[in-house]
Amino acid sequence: MAFYLSFLCVVCVVNVSWAQIYSALYDEKTSRLFLKEGFQPDSVAVANFTSDINNTGWAYLEVSTSGGYNDTLQAYAAGVVEAVVTSELIYKHWMNTLMGYCGPFSRDVNYCQRLKDYITTNLQWVMQQMDAQADTPYWHQVRLSLLQLKGLEDGYNGQIEFPSGSLSINPFGFLLFQMGGDLEDLEAALNKSSQSRTVGSGSCSALIKFLPDHKDLLVSHDTWNTYQSMLRILKRYSFSYRTSPTEKVIIPGRIQVFSSYPGSIFSGDDFYLLSSGLVTLETTIGNSNPDLWKFVQPDGAVMEWLRNIVANRLAKSGQEWTDIFKVYNSGTYNNQWMVIDYKVFVPGQGYTKQGLFTVLEQIPGMIITADKTEELFQTGYWASYNIPYFEKVFNASGGQELVQKYGSWFSFTDNPRAQIFRRNQTLVTDIESMVRLMRYNNYKEDPLSWCDACDPIPNGENSISARSDLNPANGTYPFGALRQRPHGGTDMKMTSADMFRRFELLAVSGPTWDQVPVFQWSSSPYSKLLHMGHPDRWAFDTVHVRWST
Repeated sequence: MAFYLSFLCVVCVVNVSWAQIYSALYDEKTSRLFLKEGFQPDSVAVANFTSDINNTGWAYLEVSTSGGYNDTLQAYAAGVVEAVVTSELIYKHWMNTLMGYCGPFSRDVNYCQRLKDYITTNLQWVMQQMDAQADTPYWHQVRLSLLQLKGLEDGYNGQIEFPSGSLSINPFGFLLFQMGGDLEDLEAALNKSSQSRTVGSGSCSALIKFLPDHKDLLVSHDTWNTYQSMLRILKRYSFSYRTSPTEKVIIPGRIQVFSSYPGSIFSGDDFYLLSSGLVTLETTIGNSNPDLWKFVQPDGAVMEWLRNIVANRLAKSGQEWTDIFKVYNSGTYNNQWMVIDYKVFVPGQGYTKQGLFTVLEQIPGMIITADKTEELFQTGYWASYNIPYFEKVFNASGGQELVQKYGSWFSFTDNPRAQIFRRNQTLVTDIESMVRLMRYNNYKEDPLSWCDACDPIPNGENSISARSDLNPANGTYPFGALRQRPHGGTDMKMTSADMFRRFELLAVSGPTWDQVPVFQWSSSPYSKLLHMGHPDRWAFDTVHVRWST
């Protein structure tokens, strides 16, 4: 029995046009970068930005670099031009989400000092490796990522000066935008007194689904986040980087399309369409075993956001992606990663060799990977919902203890989302029904969303796209994730084999309103939370994004 309410799936086509454009040019005489409005044919990097947040809930950004310049100049210039066109959103997003985090009025001064020491030590180790192994593909891409971040911060501050000496990164500057996921685990590892992560808090839903007769393979992802984070940018990066300084080969993942945020040079959700033929995405599994935090050390580790970027740029297959990502495990931002290789997919083919679908799970001190192509064909779908799939990871991260304490809500097979996905994935027969499932939340009518230990029993957290704000503030709940919070599914992204070939996707911004009331700041319990630049009412339709490039 299905618990859908019928509705019209409206898809608006968004052709990203050339709107606000800036180019970064290089003056060889002075060895300096300078900016010029509009498209310039000899530019090092060009940014094209369109803000349509009030109409579609999204802004759109394209950044391209020219292979006629060296990689380091391209990377720095890419950051600079992005900062120039998105500076207003960067400011607002910082105020909404990071203002006061380890600032001068922080309530946890001791934690902030420990965090600063950790980041500084880690950056020093990373810099040493970059210098010692400058010609290797891995460390070359790490350097380029940090140079792009440096360009982003310099461009925002209006101090554009390509670093000729050692690279300097501010531990509490724009690096914090990149470390949002890493910080959740660092707070626990470094004993922050009041931690951001709530017990049981969901952080994304994902579904990979064959259509009938294997005529298509759909890949979709819902971000779950705080509502203050909803200033969103869909980005398309096209970078002409070489795999290493000594090679002329362009990186396989030179083009990347992903959902993102102001001030961030990667997705963070995460959801990527890559020119290598790969789609990569994740849902967070976290770690509930305090004994594992001893593996979170600043030396010998690369933060998750950086390993993510490097793997997306260099890998040509799911196996290569996991091989690159699992090196230098930081034990932070612990996720289940899924990699689809569309190069292997043949529409209508009932089975294929291994390589179509690869899964990786990370916790501190452990990474497990496996090719799950056969299971995907056998079941017809793969669902991901913040609980580890691999038994070894589940047990080591404290999963059994959570089940013993709180019950099946923490079970891989019997938690609400697992059951809803298992029941409703059979109704997915086309793109429209896939969107419906990923936006599904009928918590008052659907028994699978009910929490017997809660008062009231229906709970807005227990669905594919959560709406925790709809839970009563005066309710009784067994753990924090089920209470009223300004938290839930904040978007939906989806692609198909056909759309992927053109780097296109469907996307919806904001909390679901298909079967529940529209989220509106002014009438919500959270109207006083800072939400600069946000629309008041989040009632946006699905958009089909097509890029201008």
